[in-house]
This record gives sequence, C-alpha cells and structure tokens, in this order.
Amino acid sequence: MRIRSITHFIHPRWPINQLVLQKAGIFSRDSKNAFESAGYPVQTVRMATPSFTSYLESEDYAKAVTQIEVLAHSEGFDYVSLGPAITEDIDSYRAIPEMLGNSGNLFFSGHMTTPRGEVSLPAVRACAEVMHKTAPLEKHGFANLRFAALANVPPFAPFFPAAYGEGKKPGFALAIEAADLAVEVFSSAKSLKDARAGLIDAVETHAKNLEEIGEHLATMYGFEFKGIDFTLAPFPTQAISLGHALECLGVPALGLHGSLAAAAFLTDTLDRANFKRTGFNGLMMPLLEDSTLAKRGGEGVLSITDLLMYSAVCGTGLDTIPLPGDTSVEALQAVLLDLTALSLRLDKPLTARLMPIPGLNAGDDTGFDFEFFANSKVLALPANPLTGLLAGDEEISIAPRIR
Repeated sequence: MRIRSITHFIHPRWPINQLVLQKAGIFSRDSKNAFESAGYPVQTVRMATPSFTSYLESEDYAKAVTQIEVLAHSEGFDYVSLGPAITEDIDSYRAIPEMLGNSGNLFFSGHMTTPRGEVSLPAVRACAEVMHKTAPLEKHGFANLRFAALANVPPFAPFFPAAYGEGKKPGFALAIEAADLAVEVFSSAKSLKDARAGLIDAVETHAKNLEEIGEHLATMYGFEFKGIDFTLAPFPTQAISLGHALECLGVPALGLHGSLAAAAFLTDTLDRANFKRTGFNGLMMPLLEDSTLAKRGGEGVLSITDLLMYSAVCGTGLDTIPLPGDTSVEALQAVLLDLTALSLRLDKPLTARLMPIPGLNAGDDTGFDFEFFANSKVLALPANPLTGLLAGDEEISIAPRIR
C-alpha cells in the first residue's frame, strides 16, 4: 500500500499570489516527509484548484495555464488540476482542449450535472466534444488521460482528474493505492466472513495511522485535513490488481457472471470500515491501470458495458477506457448520458475518462509505452447517436429512488 497522491486544495488567486503557492509548496514537502517517515511511500504530490471559471476570465486562460504550471512545478507539485468546466458556462468546456494542448502536467474536468442535481444535456455533449477534440492532441490519444467528465462529484476528492477545491481555505486529502491489501487478504481468507473482517481491519489500521499524521499536520500548518479516499486503486502488476483481488473471491475471469457480486461484496466491505472519508471510497476499475482488467479486456471477456454495470454497485465509473479512433461525439455522448443518469439515480459520484485512440479500431492492440499502463485491446463502444428528446438541450431532474 502507498499514497498515490497527497492532493493539496489551493486557491491560487488571479493574478497568481506567489506567496500562497510558496506556503503550499513548503507544506507539501513537509507533509510528504511526515507520511514517508511513518512508512507510507508517497508517489506524487498534487495541487487542485477550484473551478478555473471561478477565478479566471476567458481572456486569461492561456496566460494562466502557463504561469500556474510553471510556478506549481517550481514548488514541487507533480501535477495540477484546474478543476471543472461548469454547466452555467458552456463555453468553458470548449476552452479545455486548447489548454490541454498547451500544457503537459495540467488536468481538467467538466461537470455533467448541475448544482441542482440535474442532468445537463448540453454539458454531457460538451464533455463528449472535449474528448473528441482532445484525442488527436497527443500520440495514442494520451491527452485524454488528463480530462474527466464528472457526474455528481463533489469537491475535495483527491484522485485526478476529478480533484477540485472550493473556497480559499487551503486543505489536503490522501488518495490511496491499496489494491494489494485486498489481494493479500482475499488470497488467504478461508471464508467470505474472514475476507471481510481482514480487509476492514487492514483498512482501519492504516487509516488510523494516516489520520493521526494528517490531523497533526493540519494543526501545525493550518491546512484543513479533508480525509482519506481509500478507493482501492490498482497498479499494473498482479500483486496490486483489483481485478486479481476480485478473482481471488472465486470469479473465474472478471467480466463473467459473478463479477458484479464480487464487486458489490468488496465495496460493501469498504463501506463498513470507519475512517475520515472524502472522495469516492469505492472500487477503482481503470482498465489500462490494472493488469487483470487489461488482460480480460484484451480477451474480450470484459466490456465497457460490464464496467458501467459494475459502477452501479461499486467504483468510480469508466476510467482509462481505450476506444476506437473514429468514435463519434454522438457515441461518446450516449455513454456519458448513461453514466450521468446512473450517478443521480444511485446518488453517488461517477466519472468517465474515455480515450479514443486515433488510427486504431476495436480489437487492435493499444501499444502504450507507459509504466503506469498495462496494454490491452481497444474496446468496442456499442452506441449510436441519440435522437428525439434525449438529443435536446434540456436539464433533466433524476432523483434517487424512493425507498
């Protein structure tokens, strides 16, 4: 287990207040040292701002992208999220591809739900357009790794690209890479009861240590500790594969029937653990970041439809999904609409990070040369353009089911 990211929520002001960034940089270095001294390796330190629309005018976007990226890097931040485009300003989505193209370490997102909890059909389409226009910016459609469409996602989730802050008070949260905890517990458990108890104990033990350090840092530096996102994020090796953990429960191959039950069991187990929460705290099933998921996708056992279905009982949505390069805006729009409706009906946060790869077709090898990806095959997207009322420009209220 390690800390994927200490994510710092910082309002940079505009013009940029360099003193604010310098204080954040000092805190980020000291917080990293504190967690690593306690035995928790830290992969990255990151900074997330409120929505860029809240402190920048459109004419400042290009200048701000360059300045924030340079200054944040100089203070030791590995990556920066400038937060989401918002449904009240549809032009803010259209600015994202250019800003992605002019940066290398900046992340963005776009809301598909309104502040009133409605599906915004224009925003869903705008997110699809961002993905479509971003695909050719970098080799293998790689720039879409830095954009996510958000459905019902609140502030202070520490995982990128979904991370964004709110207000000017500085804070921080922990994004945990801990699929190996589930692998270790499930591979040796004698029963489901033992598996559940073992994982809860492991999560709570680590969370208690992390919380004590986090609260001590908050008291010392005045940065509010928002909590821990114990989403069981994977890494592309079998020992840190969430897919492998689920198969340890008895699923012959993830994607076959029984997979949904395994995902529900694991998420329910995480729900029973007690710790200070922020973000998703579910299962993260990023196809390209998990060796087992990538393998099952390449075998044709695991589809995008399966992953969307599993989102109903667990994780964070559709993440790092390789799609054909000729995937249309309309096809992307259709799957994003399904994900958005699911998030509101179940009252849970979901995201989509979809990656059309120019020049590739469904079934082609992905061919990435990136240490954080396991190669798979391009997945088919069974979607046709929406027509009629669903292709309109309304904002639709979808309430959670009455029980």
